[in-house]
Amino acid sequence: MSTLLTKNLADSEQSPPPLEEMPITKHLIILRKHLFKIVGLILVLFFCLLPFANQSYQMMSEPLRSQLPMTSSMIATDVTATFMAPFKLNFFVALMIAMPYIIYQLWSFVKPALYEKEKTLALPMLIGSIGLFYAGIAFAYLVALPSILHFFISVSPETVAPMTDINSYLAFCLKLFLVFGLTFEIPIVTLVLIMIGLVTTQQLVEKRRFIIIGCFFIAMFVTPPDALSMIMLAIPMWMLFELGLFLGKLLENRRKSAV
Repeated sequence: MSTLLTKNLADSEQSPPPLEEMPITKHLIILRKHLFKIVGLILVLFFCLLPFANQSYQMMSEPLRSQLPMTSSMIATDVTATFMAPFKLNFFVALMIAMPYIIYQLWSFVKPALYEKEKTLALPMLIGSIGLFYAGIAFAYLVALPSILHFFISVSPETVAPMTDINSYLAFCLKLFLVFGLTFEIPIVTLVLIMIGLVTTQQLVEKRRFIIIGCFFIAMFVTPPDALSMIMLAIPMWMLFELGLFLGKLLENRRKSAV
């Protein structure tokens, strides 16, 4: 009996305390471990991709270079720009490749605090958010960016030769990628708001016209100052909202049938 009691006491000392009983310092230590893993992977990817930094920049600049006149080319207005622009892009590429691992580490940190039902719902939504973010960047690079560049180049005066600075082009592209990547998270955000009971699908349907106007209003401020850019962002925002609304209706119907 005493042996069994000693064994149970030893096991209890080895097992971690419940999450709600852990001090804040213990949470910070665990979070630091996850952050070290994230930073470590990003650095490894960054240095592995560094020899291909110039090729990555050439790939990103292809939509612009393919539409420039034969007499035009990209330029560098700063001495360090030829090095810093591919360097910055290389970090962004490493960050995007590491994104699933980053989400996984954050999920591992949050997971112990969730109930079993929340875990089953949260994991598919995390995977979906990653996929939608990549889809937004792909849409920006393959569809939005060539169309926007074609518009700006086509309306330039004949006496002006368009020559874009490589740093300015990089900043423009990264902003566009992030805007579309975050925009494509609208279905997940809509679904989360419905899941936590903050809004219902009926309320969203009633306010649909205001939401559509809001999509165009937001697109007007976060895109370049032309109608084409605004439309190419606002319409996907609207369609993605409708997708989130459709998924929310399916969720509400499942809740009703489960009652």
